[in-house]
Amino acid sequence: MQVLARYIDSTSRSSEIRQTDERTDGRTDRRTDRQTDRQTDRQTDRQTDRHTDRQTDRQTDRQTDRQTDRQTDRQTDRQTDRQTDRQTDRQTDRQRDRQTDRQTDRLFIPDLYTLYIV
Repeated sequence: MQVLARYIDSTSRSSEIRQTDERTDGRTDRRTDRQTDRQTDRQTDRQTDRHTDRQTDRQTDRQTDRQTDRQTDRQTDRQTDRQTDRQTDRQTDRQRDRQTDRQTDRLFIPDLYTLYIV
């Protein structure tokens, strides 16, 4: 009888140990799953953040480039307009001066003829 009692007692202890191991394994599995989930979430968050940062950087770069291009275009246009205006003004002034000179020459030339003829 004692042998049977010892056998039952050892079997019962083995069963308890097995159940304890299974519970411990289950807790360990759940803990590992939570750690893996947190790690995966952090990696996903970092990847998403980097992707968002790159998109934002590209958008900002394109916007800055467009603004710079527009500013440069306006500045170039203003410079070109001023140069063209100055050139046109100089040409107009020269033409006016030549026209005035020709008119003045016409006015005085007959008087010169008259002086020489006399």
